[in-house]
Amino acid sequence: MSQEIRNLEPKAVWNKFADLNAVPRPSKQEERVIAFMKDFGESLGLETIEDSAGNVIIKKPATAGLEDRQKVVLQSHLDMVHQKNNDTDFDFATQGIDMYLDGDWVRAKGTTLGADNGLGAAAAMAILESTDIAHPAIEALFTIDEETGMTGAKNLDNSVLDGEILLNLDTEEDDEIGIGCAGGIDITAKKSYEEESVTGEVEALSIKVQGLNGGHSGMDIIKGLGNANKLMNRILYTTFKEADIKIAEVNGGGLRNAIPRESVATIVVSKENKAAFEDAFEAIKTAIETEYKSLEKNLSITAEIISTPEKVMEKNAQAEVLKAIYATHNGVFRMSPDINDLVETSNNVAKVTIANGNVQISCLTRSSVESGKWDLAYSLGSGFELAGFEVKFSGDYPGWAPNPDSAILKVLDNLYEKQTGEKANVAACHAGLECGIIGSHYPKMDMISFGPTIRGAHSPDERASISSTQKFWKFLKEVLQNIPKK
Repeated sequence: MSQEIRNLEPKAVWNKFADLNAVPRPSKQEERVIAFMKDFGESLGLETIEDSAGNVIIKKPATAGLEDRQKVVLQSHLDMVHQKNNDTDFDFATQGIDMYLDGDWVRAKGTTLGADNGLGAAAAMAILESTDIAHPAIEALFTIDEETGMTGAKNLDNSVLDGEILLNLDTEEDDEIGIGCAGGIDITAKKSYEEESVTGEVEALSIKVQGLNGGHSGMDIIKGLGNANKLMNRILYTTFKEADIKIAEVNGGGLRNAIPRESVATIVVSKENKAAFEDAFEAIKTAIETEYKSLEKNLSITAEIISTPEKVMEKNAQAEVLKAIYATHNGVFRMSPDINDLVETSNNVAKVTIANGNVQISCLTRSSVESGKWDLAYSLGSGFELAGFEVKFSGDYPGWAPNPDSAILKVLDNLYEKQTGEKANVAACHAGLECGIIGSHYPKMDMISFGPTIRGAHSPDERASISSTQKFWKFLKEVLQNIPKK
């Protein structure tokens, strides 16, 4: 890890971020980072608690003169999305993140950076360790498994916090003050199919869709970026229709909260249909590249000859699966009628696997309106069930309803304008912050969200702005000094 990162200002934050990124912390494998955070709190002589879910709470008394202020919860999550480029040799379970500088940005070599939400956690750690920063009584809440189910927030102990104000440090635009977020639900569709042996004069090919931007399936869904699973399905559907291709395997996408960047399919085509396949493939490839030329400049669609597999999908089963995926909505479903430019409801077709007689399709549906979330979820589920899939809904979590009359919002709004001379963007976001879930445990808590500028979260292009982190740190310290009295 470059020493250059540790020398960045504010050093208190970047050093804690470097310490955190040296600890493997993929979602659902947080044992080491939990131990790391407990050791950190105990080394400072502060009250440190691990609740039954694995969340870590570190409590620090108020500094002199601020004992009469409301107690503040500084909240961030410990886990990070583990995505890497195909040509990057990296094991998230054992390795720390390899960071480097790129102008005003901190990046990682071929992997996600973990600035989401490691920079928020690092800022909270820096406040806990500080001896010269004024603040009210603090409860630093470090949750687990935010990225793959929010189980840490869902299972948070209802009696471990006393704070009256929660500052969630998980927003990715430094001019934004978050006052609401979307809820979500996972949709998993499974189906078995009959296989048949490959016979006759055939040629096997590996079709690859690569080089897409990917990104956060909530925050970036409005951009209309390419979804590798949907693009691959278009290619397979078209070549099936025109050249009667047969599918042996498909593997596309990964995590539900990441827009899929890559998909690989193994197909077989009879030699008599080879010319028809080539024509259909080139036509749909050109159409897709034309559609996405301004958005996906590194998009690559290829077909290469490979060794012939032994088995392929039975023809009728293949037709049903391709039609089902084609009919599955992906992207923005509805924009908010009340808040400009806010996506209200969306779906991400996150992962598609076809192999050895089994199909699985994984989606993440989001909405800031509970009824809208279930409307789209039922619509998607119904389509899958009509195609013979078994459908499961899981991981349901609520949104965070905006409160424009929030007292802490007024504090942050005024301080931001005072510091920058500009008005903050007070907004709800189309992402799954933990505030709504934490609010279900502590309904009287006043909540707000803010953070430094991060780009490309949930993808190997993730990067954190250095100048924005400086701005965020200055703002956070000022907020803590201006917490309302009890």
